[in-house]
Amino acid sequence: MARLAGRRTLFAVPVLLVVTFGVFAIAAASPFDPVKAYAGTAALGADQETLDRLRDNLGVEQSFPARWWEWLTSALTGDLGHSSVLRQPVAQVIGERLVWSSLLCAVAFAVAVLAGTVLGVLAARRPGSMLDRAVTSLSYTLEAAPVFWLALLAVWLFALQLDVLPAGGLTDTASERVTPGQVASHLVLPAGVLAVSQLPWFALYVRQGVGDALAEDPVRGARARGLSERTVLLGHALRAGLLPVLTLIGSRVPELITGALLVESVFSWPGIAAATVEAATAVDFPLLAALTTLATAAVLAGNLLADLLYGLFDPRVKLSDM
Repeated sequence: MARLAGRRTLFAVPVLLVVTFGVFAIAAASPFDPVKAYAGTAALGADQETLDRLRDNLGVEQSFPARWWEWLTSALTGDLGHSSVLRQPVAQVIGERLVWSSLLCAVAFAVAVLAGTVLGVLAARRPGSMLDRAVTSLSYTLEAAPVFWLALLAVWLFALQLDVLPAGGLTDTASERVTPGQVASHLVLPAGVLAVSQLPWFALYVRQGVGDALAEDPVRGARARGLSERTVLLGHALRAGLLPVLTLIGSRVPELITGALLVESVFSWPGIAAATVEAATAVDFPLLAALTTLATAAVLAGNLLADLLYGLFDPRVKLSDM
């Protein structure tokens, strides 16, 4: 396990270098002017000399390879730079927002895996039944539905029509402090929408995996020995059917991050989505590079986690061979 993690870490280093270099190259080619984004409305009345001085202070005139190298060497020492658009150190921007994004993604992913597994098992027990067709049809429908459309629909139904859940934010209006109860109530809609957007993949994979396992000889032998259907399903078929899901966990991380950005924007959730959008539109090099590096590292970590889980739970796979 340690050797696999070490090899993946070494592989991640050049990947992160290429990704961060690409971020600076794309940002340099962007039509957005970072000086005007930094100055805001004050740039409309500023003379050219003031704008040039500000441009020099921000280091905009440097070539993007020089800016990338300067940022990279500073980042290796723990200094991620200063966000020009948010007027804060990049480490502080990420630290304040990452905890809320992590909470949203963790809750949504856990709900998606659990609910998808339950639905997949129920559908696989009786192939071709009404429940099987309903789960399959609903899964394919949700796969095709954009996550932002699901988010807007949830706001319209639960916040505007039924008025049972808050439409957005982290706490109630005019609240002076953050309480667990308020966070929990405001988390229901964004986490629920994000979970629903990921649920179809797990439901379909579990249905297929468990369905195939129920048709295999070991499961038939277990039934012939008189074992109960519950034991056969949970002790034999489910274990074999969940193996493909372990691979799916790593592959869903990129879409989970993308979906979280959209969900956070719709529900005004104080995660990294707003910071990402502002960094992109304002060509905030340090913040944009740090957020992209963080997202890339999360994807690589998800793939590593999937491989480790597969090696631990599948006796046919040896971690030393991976």
